[in-house]
Amino acid sequence: MKKNEFTYPSADNKTTIYATEWIPDGEVRAVLQIAHGMVEYIDRYDGFASFLAEHGFYVAGNDHLGHGRSVTSDDEHGYFAHPNGNDCVINDMDRLRLITAEKYPGIPYFFLGHSMGSFLLRQYLTMYGRGLAGAIVMGTGEQPAPVLNAGKMLCRAIALVKGWHHRSGLINGIAFGSYNKAFEPARTPCDWLSRDENNVDAYMKDPWCTYMFTVNGYYQMFSGIQKCQDPKNIDRIPKDLPVLFVSGAEDPVGESGKGVKKAYDSYVKAGILDVGIKLYEKDRHEILNEIDRHEVFSDLLDWLEARIEK
Repeated sequence: MKKNEFTYPSADNKTTIYATEWIPDGEVRAVLQIAHGMVEYIDRYDGFASFLAEHGFYVAGNDHLGHGRSVTSDDEHGYFAHPNGNDCVINDMDRLRLITAEKYPGIPYFFLGHSMGSFLLRQYLTMYGRGLAGAIVMGTGEQPAPVLNAGKMLCRAIALVKGWHHRSGLINGIAFGSYNKAFEPARTPCDWLSRDENNVDAYMKDPWCTYMFTVNGYYQMFSGIQKCQDPKNIDRIPKDLPVLFVSGAEDPVGESGKGVKKAYDSYVKAGILDVGIKLYEKDRHEILNEIDRHEVFSDLLDWLEARIEK
């Protein structure tokens, strides 16, 4: 397997997007593109990407705007773009897909999105779902429309006074404040991520995982979640697109499975023919970094391979 890094221009017309590819040594059987989560970066998926590459998958993913290496300075971490940052992030994902599909034309193309990336992927499927062989929606959930509207109003109010680059402890607390409650007495503020203490400790020591999102970043993310949950948009997803929802059964982002099931039900209601759901008992948010991650790896590989053969 070979691992390379490359760049391409962002849709914001000023930022260079950094991407990573994992290339199998032998024949490429299929492609998987990964959309990472909030306040992290694509190289955190190295274990899973390397595993798939060993089984003939070409894997690629980019650091989203405001994340990892895709920033013009550290001040831009947690900032997308204004006023159309959500659109830019979606377009950057599609630009990588076009680059990758040109390298490997005519083979099955899959997409995986985790956490914030799951909401981005769900939105992406409503716009660019045609031609995909399948999608894995990981660590997702559902947010009530009034909560999202209130969050956007608060972001706008704060931005009017302090600007879109401001980092609000109030908004951050509202967004994440309740996630660790189910795991108290907790060892760290990030116990909700996974049962694997080494993973949690590494996360907390990583400067690319510990900054606070900007008001702009929250506003754009809330806007994207609204779009991906809109039934009119969901109805645009190709009915023959295979979709798998996966999550930890104790993941607070998915309300310990309740929010994941709501998202799953919305796809069933939209008439998507091949939609599945799997919740991993005792697992928390980052199932690719959980104690039982090798079981997760194997299950996802089986699902992908079954769709290659169709």
